[in-house]
Amino acid sequence: MASISDVAKRAEVAKSTVSLVINNNGYVSEETRAKVEKAIKELNYTPSQLGRNLSKNRTNLIGIIIPDVSHPFYGSFVKYAEEALYQKGYKTMFCATVEKENMEQEFLNMLRSRTMDGIIMGAHSLLHEQYAQLDYPVVAFDRDLGDEIPLIQADHVQGGRIAAEFFADHACRNVVQVSGARIVNTPAHEYHVSFEQALQKHKIEIHNIEMPHNAFRETDFAKAAWEVFEQYPHVDGVFGADLLVMACMKEAKKRNKWMSGQVKMMAYDGTYVTRLGAYILDAVVQPVRQMAFACADTIDMLVRGEKPQCMHQVFPVSVQNGDVFV
Repeated sequence: MASISDVAKRAEVAKSTVSLVINNNGYVSEETRAKVEKAIKELNYTPSQLGRNLSKNRTNLIGIIIPDVSHPFYGSFVKYAEEALYQKGYKTMFCATVEKENMEQEFLNMLRSRTMDGIIMGAHSLLHEQYAQLDYPVVAFDRDLGDEIPLIQADHVQGGRIAAEFFADHACRNVVQVSGARIVNTPAHEYHVSFEQALQKHKIEIHNIEMPHNAFRETDFAKAAWEVFEQYPHVDGVFGADLLVMACMKEAKKRNKWMSGQVKMMAYDGTYVTRLGAYILDAVVQPVRQMAFACADTIDMLVRGEKPQCMHQVFPVSVQNGDVFV
């Protein structure tokens, strides 16, 4: 395989001149440029992308940190973010933090050492101070990492209100909502607060169950669903993330409350899994594709040294009407 030295020898120029032609950087006479381009073609020389990136102090690599790539919401986000970044000329590296104690820290070290150009952070991280101290491109996806780091999220206040109206419209009086760990600094908690406040205005009794930090396994959702019906046997409404609601549907079936109309359920996220089964579920739908593309646009601006016009982008949610009420 030909090297840059072979091209320089064939064109009878210095290696630095070949580099100027390849990177289109600096003055090279038309005659010399033609000689170098002819030598490149004759030798079938392919420039090293790594070398070109290093000359620009760029890697064209973006890290994406999420809790669990197998989770439908985060899996969808990664899919769309990778698509958007690829269109902009970036490659992606994923970090799933669940059950990987030091992986997030390793990604931060890679960013500090310029092994990657930037990070899109969407994990349930407890390393807030470390992100605030970074002077490198970082975009927060549904995570509050401080005023200096751009934040992209759904309108969770709107989402909580929509869900509350759903249960009020169905005359529910004893509703349980299941949330993620409150120690995580995420705007997603807003939908639980908004939901609770709206239900209180309707004078509907509400109970809360908080899942442990980074609980994303099937067994975690099954355990939470068991707790819903075990602790609140008279529950007539359940609100939580997609996989939690699906686990509650399964638990309701075990307890002969399936298809009986005793318990109304509404999911939050509205990912593809809520449309895969025999019935479409009622859901508040986060615009994951729009948010992923916004993250890609924003990290690209930061890498290129530009400051985003909007540091906090909030995208409206929508409603998915289900086929059946449990």
